[in-house]
Amino acid sequence: MARKEFVKLFESNILLFDKLADKLKRSPTVLAGFPRQQLSVLVRLHIGGPALLKDIARREMLTTPNLCAVFRKLERDGLVLRRIDEHDRRNTWYSVTKAGEQIATNAMDAMRNAIEKLFSGISRDDEIALTSAMKTINKILEKMELTNA
Repeated sequence: MARKEFVKLFESNILLFDKLADKLKRSPTVLAGFPRQQLSVLVRLHIGGPALLKDIARREMLTTPNLCAVFRKLERDGLVLRRIDEHDRRNTWYSVTKAGEQIATNAMDAMRNAIEKLFSGISRDDEIALTSAMKTINKILEKMELTNA
């Protein structure tokens, strides 16, 4: 019984987070000249560090050819570096440049501001309750990740 309730709540939360994400996408947080997909890739690469093309494609849910097009633009703009793996030349590693780090940081700041604005109307009690719940969720998910659940 509890497991079914959990699954339904989880599903409901995914849908609610999708709706909130849609609201965030509509807010004017896009930095001039950078489509969201490019910013998303840049931010994730900045946060996660150097990554293989295939791993980024999986994480971004993009086909490798589409991601290559994104990286060509980012590389041309001097925001990412591409390095062929010396041990396995089939693998390509991508990382952000200093300029890419700055754009990623600006995008993250803009996103934080949009989130603050989105939640600015909730009560202090609701903010405390959400913060507590999210801390609990993060602890459990981190534990799951550590145990490869």
